[in-house]
Amino acid sequence: MRSSVVSLLLCASVALAGSSPHKHSVFQKRKPTIEKRVPTQPFQHPALEKRASSFLNDKSKQFAVNGTGIPEVPFDIGESYAGLLPISDDPDESRQLFFWFFPSTQAETPKEVVIWLNGGPGCSSLSGLLTENGPFLWEAGTLSPVANPYSWTNLTNMIWVEQPVGVGYSQGTPNITNEIELAAEFRGFWKNFMSTFGMESWDVYVTGESYAGFYVPYIADSFIGANDTTYYNLKGISINDPIIGDETNQQQVVGLPYVEYWQNLIDLNETFLNDIREKQASCNYSSYLDTYFQFPPPQEAFPVLPAPSRANDYSCDQFDNLYSAILEVNPCFNIYHITETCPHPFSQLGIVNSGDYQPPGAEVYFNRTDVQEALHAVVGTNWQQCTDVNVFGNGTARGSDSSPGPAIDGTLARVIEFTNNTLIGSGDLDFLLSTNGTLLAVQNMTWNGLQGLQAYPSTPLYAPYHPEYNGGALAGSGIQGVWSTERGLTFYTAHLAGHELPGYTPGVAYRMLEILLGRVDNFSNTSSFTTQTGNYTGNSTIYKA
Repeated sequence: MRSSVVSLLLCASVALAGSSPHKHSVFQKRKPTIEKRVPTQPFQHPALEKRASSFLNDKSKQFAVNGTGIPEVPFDIGESYAGLLPISDDPDESRQLFFWFFPSTQAETPKEVVIWLNGGPGCSSLSGLLTENGPFLWEAGTLSPVANPYSWTNLTNMIWVEQPVGVGYSQGTPNITNEIELAAEFRGFWKNFMSTFGMESWDVYVTGESYAGFYVPYIADSFIGANDTTYYNLKGISINDPIIGDETNQQQVVGLPYVEYWQNLIDLNETFLNDIREKQASCNYSSYLDTYFQFPPPQEAFPVLPAPSRANDYSCDQFDNLYSAILEVNPCFNIYHITETCPHPFSQLGIVNSGDYQPPGAEVYFNRTDVQEALHAVVGTNWQQCTDVNVFGNGTARGSDSSPGPAIDGTLARVIEFTNNTLIGSGDLDFLLSTNGTLLAVQNMTWNGLQGLQAYPSTPLYAPYHPEYNGGALAGSGIQGVWSTERGLTFYTAHLAGHELPGYTPGVAYRMLEILLGRVDNFSNTSSFTTQTGNYTGNSTIYKA
């Protein structure tokens, strides 16, 4: 079902974009306020105090990580636990998933836990931790790790899980062929995790991005089906830049309109564009969009267009047609964030595709022996950001997940209806899985008695103004996108984000998590971040916590 295009669904696999707009005070523009802090110490808000651990026990102590012993990190990352747990209670089970768990830095531990999953299929969730929403970040092209003021651990207990079997440090031979089997294995791991750390009956939220648009809804639906709130007390999900439906609809149909919208940036020549417009019409993509990309949508199931990979000449593969042409103009074009130009920045996560750069002698961070020892991984594991192992095994081709997609088979609708707390986000600068492609998949889905969104998202999305504590990890403020909510589903965009939304727009992602957890009502709320105290003046306006 998945073509070569979907093999590009790599979460955080390409370097996060360029230099900070705050680097120079050009034309006397105001720089962000940077509050002083103790050198080499991680950001910790004054309201967040050290507390005794409620997670260290006889079963969990083997996973305890030395917060001052993380290689290359010149500060204490705080309490955390890492290692391997089996995917079932069977004592003979040898397959294990790797996790890195961070308790919240809140003064009082919230009785909830948020799961983060990267996609691929086959990509490590540690890439999300290191470049998007973890307690410390090592972004591509930067010299060393920095503390992350927008770490999701400021708000809640967080766990990053490498799954399915075959990914990252996880151990065993993959044998699944679909998402139902993947979810069953994860459910076994999750029960073991909750028991190990004494978190029975705590609220659970599942989040992720890219191919986790498949993972998250199927795992959440499996939690619902277990009917066991002791271990699977699901309260909500969030996915950004997700593949949730049909690949042709989400990528091929919307590719040309996306490129035309950004033509002043992408700069393709008119001869090529005229040719590709004719192809768009002959493949019935233009008429398809005209008919079905409506708000509200036609109240019918959308027809499934042929997958270009099934045609002998691939002539309707508009995504690759456009991508190839764009690379001629900009050989460093980043499908995950379209503003990137040459040169490619080096990433500590290593090479995933031809767009990544690794100079001679460079080390992959999670492939270092000292890192593996610090995290209780199996030393000698060949850690890859996105594995070359077939995670949907049994001799089939890589990426051959046989599941139809959670927006197609009713899985995502069931999760929305159960939780009434589902958020789908999209970075507007993501070409791989564009905003309108995701919306087209949503418009073909029925939940809570009606099909699709009844209006195109247009309410301004607000990220609070805030002081900056760390010049190495900054977040924008003010109007950052648009949003809407209907019948338990919130859809939002981040104007300046690419595929890895929390990495590019950490303030938007932080506010999203506050909404998911019920700390804030919606994206129009202009109050400060809930972990922010005192007053802050931004753009001559004072917002109070």
